[in-house]
Amino acid sequence: MVSPTVAHTIAKYLDTIRMARSVNTGRAYANGMRLFTAVLKENHLDPERTPVSALTEDAASWMADALKDFAPATEQLYLAATVRFYEYLAAERLAEINLPRLRLLLRQRTRRPGQRLPQFPRADIECVLEYVNIFTIKLSDNPEERLRALRDRAFLVTLADTGLRVHEACNLRRGDIDWNEGRAIIIGKGDKQAVVRFSTRSLLALKDYLSTRAILDGNSGRPLPSLPLFARHDKGAGKKVKPITTTTGRNIVSERVRQALGDQAEGRITPHSFRHYFVTTVLRASGNLKLAQELARHASIQVTQRYAHLSDDELDKGYHKIFENDR
Repeated sequence: MVSPTVAHTIAKYLDTIRMARSVNTGRAYANGMRLFTAVLKENHLDPERTPVSALTEDAASWMADALKDFAPATEQLYLAATVRFYEYLAAERLAEINLPRLRLLLRQRTRRPGQRLPQFPRADIECVLEYVNIFTIKLSDNPEERLRALRDRAFLVTLADTGLRVHEACNLRRGDIDWNEGRAIIIGKGDKQAVVRFSTRSLLALKDYLSTRAILDGNSGRPLPSLPLFARHDKGAGKKVKPITTTTGRNIVSERVRQALGDQAEGRITPHSFRHYFVTTVLRASGNLKLAQELARHASIQVTQRYAHLSDDELDKGYHKIFENDR
């Protein structure tokens, strides 16, 4: 049996990644494999001609060396794509791969990324939430502008009070929410089913938005539970009820941050900043790391521990209370 080429095998491998993983992961792995292909060429292995059975673990160490000039996060991502490629070769019996040696080689050659504490302007997020709340009191007579204002308030409050990731919020349907229980069952990161709780203020903001959208939804000809929770309200959508995309979700955050805090604040607050806000709000109120982990749906408590730190202001107050008050 003739061994397929490296290039042909990489294409097949990426097909399996696209079927099993998200679009973003598929794109990132494809970028990683493009670099891997370039590294092979630099080391005199033509992927279009070299049979994949001739590939050894050494090529992975070349890849690790080539990634030294990349950001640590990119290095880890592209190496993950490379390791999975070698695991694919071993599983499909396309090459004799020594996986323990592969992992040892990569451990010796890769950097350990430093752990950064999540940074986000908590006070600024609260200003944005206050802004959209006041903003909706003076609503425009324009139906589309009115709907957008109510949608954006509901979207931002939902991000802040549920810890939903932006794509999870954008994918919600009306029928996903149990309004009596104040919760929803979603398919989250890693295709895992999870329960998400909604606060009273997020439910009220959603109800305000959906009641204003009632005529549009009623004329859609579709069952209400199947309709998106957050819909587009632009000329492109017309009278159809179409879900917002993650790009729209990011644009909502960007636009309202700019309006609330000025142009200089743009880029400092992202949809994920609201998730940071959610986790630290839980920790500040409860002090319960396990509770925060479960509510944030972190697979590892080590991820949650990154949020269990005090702000500089809190440290200053604690220090002065101890050393200054009684002296």
